[in-house]
Amino acid sequence: MSLLPFPQPVQPDTDAFTNFVVHAQLMLDPATPESVRREAEPRLLARLPTLLALGVFDLFAIRDPALRNLVQDELASLRTRAG
Repeated sequence: MSLLPFPQPVQPDTDAFTNFVVHAQLMLDPATPESVRREAEPRLLARLPTLLALGVFDLFAIRDPALRNLVQDELASLRTRAG
């Protein structure tokens, strides 16, 4: 009998969706200063691999055209890099 704990499965970043939505709202809010938008964009894009793996974009559509294009371009780039 082993006294070592069972290995824990790797958990996905369960906060990725929340973080994505928060940063998207910042980027879409006209009252958000440009400097904050520039900080929010890479943070938003950093969540895409996790959201893609979770199938979020198979379930939800982004309605804002500019944000949708940004995300689609980045997803296409990720898929190209993945092979």
